[in-house]
Amino acid sequence: MKARFRFILAASVLGLLMTGPFALTGLLLFADAKDAERAAFAQFLLPRLPVGGVITLLGLVAGVLLLRGLFQQYVQGLSRMAETLRLMLGANRNFRVAAEGPPEVRELARAANDLAQQRDELLNDVEAQIRTAKATVEEEKNRLAALMSELALGVVVCNLDGRILLYKSRARLQFKALAQGPTSMSGGALIGLGRSIFSILERGQITHSLENIQQRLRRGSAEPTANFITSTRGGQLLRAQMAPVLGSAERAEKVGIPPVPPATQGGDDVSGEAAPAHDQTTAATMLGAELQVTGYVLTIENITRNFEREAERDQALQSLTDGNRAALANIRAAVETLIGSPEMEVDYRERFTGVIAEEASAMSQRLETTMSRFADSLKTRWPLEDVLAIDIVAVAARRIQDRLNLPIKNEDQDATLWMRVDSFALIQAITFLASRLQDDYAIRELRLRLSAEGTMVFVDLIWSGTPVSSETLYAWELEPMNVGAETSPLTLRDVVDRHGGEIWYQRDKAAHNAFFRIVLPAAVTHDVQATDQAQHLHSDSRPEYYDFDLFAARDAEGSGIDLDRRLTDLAYSVFDTETTGLQPSSGDEIIQLGAVRIVNNRLLRQEIFDQLVDPVIPLKPEAIQIHGITEAMVNGQPRLDVVLPAFHEFCAETVLVAHNASFDMRFLQLKEDSLGVRFTQPVLDTLLLSAVIHPNQESHRLESIAERLGINVIGRHTALGDAYVTGEVFLKMIPLLADMGILTLRQALDAAQQTYFARVKY
Repeated sequence: MKARFRFILAASVLGLLMTGPFALTGLLLFADAKDAERAAFAQFLLPRLPVGGVITLLGLVAGVLLLRGLFQQYVQGLSRMAETLRLMLGANRNFRVAAEGPPEVRELARAANDLAQQRDELLNDVEAQIRTAKATVEEEKNRLAALMSELALGVVVCNLDGRILLYKSRARLQFKALAQGPTSMSGGALIGLGRSIFSILERGQITHSLENIQQRLRRGSAEPTANFITSTRGGQLLRAQMAPVLGSAERAEKVGIPPVPPATQGGDDVSGEAAPAHDQTTAATMLGAELQVTGYVLTIENITRNFEREAERDQALQSLTDGNRAALANIRAAVETLIGSPEMEVDYRERFTGVIAEEASAMSQRLETTMSRFADSLKTRWPLEDVLAIDIVAVAARRIQDRLNLPIKNEDQDATLWMRVDSFALIQAITFLASRLQDDYAIRELRLRLSAEGTMVFVDLIWSGTPVSSETLYAWELEPMNVGAETSPLTLRDVVDRHGGEIWYQRDKAAHNAFFRIVLPAAVTHDVQATDQAQHLHSDSRPEYYDFDLFAARDAEGSGIDLDRRLTDLAYSVFDTETTGLQPSSGDEIIQLGAVRIVNNRLLRQEIFDQLVDPVIPLKPEAIQIHGITEAMVNGQPRLDVVLPAFHEFCAETVLVAHNASFDMRFLQLKEDSLGVRFTQPVLDTLLLSAVIHPNQESHRLESIAERLGINVIGRHTALGDAYVTGEVFLKMIPLLADMGILTLRQALDAAQQTYFARVKY
């Protein structure tokens, strides 16, 4: 029974206890008395009845007030204390019971706080021992994450259901660059922990490659990998290599992974190759250790540009071949005629000579045109790589200081510039120029500068002192790039030509400086990479790009959301909106959408959706004071008809979570018909869940809940900032709900609907 009903019942009983005896006594006396006695009794009682009633009423009021005070102090006070104790035991160990109320309750609060302090000391000791025991494991995990982050190719690891459990940031950038439609906008992502790889790659291609790997394992291949080329929805070409992730057969059986069948005698693998003896030994070892395929690693490379370059080269070769075949035939025929007819008349000889000249000129023109048209393609045969320009300059500076003992200073250097270069050859070239300047002109200091214009990046070597002549630079270009005992067969001109660039010499007479400028090609994807690099440099910790616990995660039937699944087994999209006002039904619009994903009980701060929206209506001044978003900030931003489909795809196959979700969902639901986007997944509201967990608390505002649960509130009243806080609150609530027996999504939804706040409509 709820505390309020218990108080009403107690007050009713008190009223009966105070008025019941008097009324019963009067009735008994009145019933036993004779008529004359009744008249006398009535004559005696009636004048005194008002005074007695007032005294009884006052006594009743005083009793109820006394009972209410005792009820608040002992019953409600102890109920709040019980909620606080549950907080201390679970979500917020630093929380303490407030010592208030009567002496007995205060003494109980102090005793509870003392016990909590002792418990914390014991837990701190246990946690310290656990941290020590886990140190080696964490070191290995961090080492793996560091190695993955440095790999040049995109890497994705999946379980057998195709759920992504690890990915490298380069893979995310590659897939984001390939995205077509709503996911290509800011915040959209095709890749994320717990998402399906089949949204990017064909399921049949993956299944076929897995079958090949299983067959190779049966035949005992030492390298049971599969390679394939596939295309994305946007028409891009990807080259992928799949390698199996092997685990114990016992663990595989627990999570429902089918075992690798034993090898059959005399068969071949799917490639038609017989397994060598060494491979069979390896397979026997693996099968003896009872290893089974639990997932797979995909290394992915976008080869679209390489394919296009090869096609351009083929086109150039075809153009040269077809265009010059006829011309060479004419020249050859004319030369043979001239050689075979030495006594040919002058007019005929001049005619044949003219044919040779015309055809030779046409061939020359055709060659120049082809070289001009396909120059970039023909110069990229040497393997070049996309690198951050500032990194190359930094390495070159260290090399010059170490080898030449020449002081280096940096001038203006754009940290976002990316180049497509042969890193080693370029560093050699910069070091060679510094060496020649030091040896021949005795410079005392060299300054390095980075800049860009259009599709070219400029690396400038600046010095003060004697200028260099153009003849000297030309001579240096043709020398082998030897620095001290280090020799190189390449020349400076070889390096410049390899990149399709140039090297200039210029003087700045006003500043009394001279400089060499090496002109190099900018990387095509430098904007995306620079953004990623900037995010990486400003990140407080290593991005959470992996979760190996997802190896054991298995889909039931399809990818729908099962209401009877445990809350700890579901994926969530925690979101929030900022709006022009508080009346969605009266025309207010969304101006910002922010969301963050929760997978395997982890808040993935790297997998977010954050987008401003142009509402096409004025913003209300009172709303601007709350969220700080102005008209200038939303003007020119995408409209909701673009943003909402992207948000819908971001939230696919997840449970939605929000604080006061009915408010945010109302804005979304009002746009469903006009935009053709429907949010059909379940929605959990942290406001309602707080009322379930702490029904006796006065406030269920997000800040109050966060304070009770020991969560620092940062970035409030931005959509993404509120989503972060709501996500942390929700994660703290899951174990508290479990303590109340609320374990599944269905139970959480039912409990939330029983609260008073569930009746609020917008």
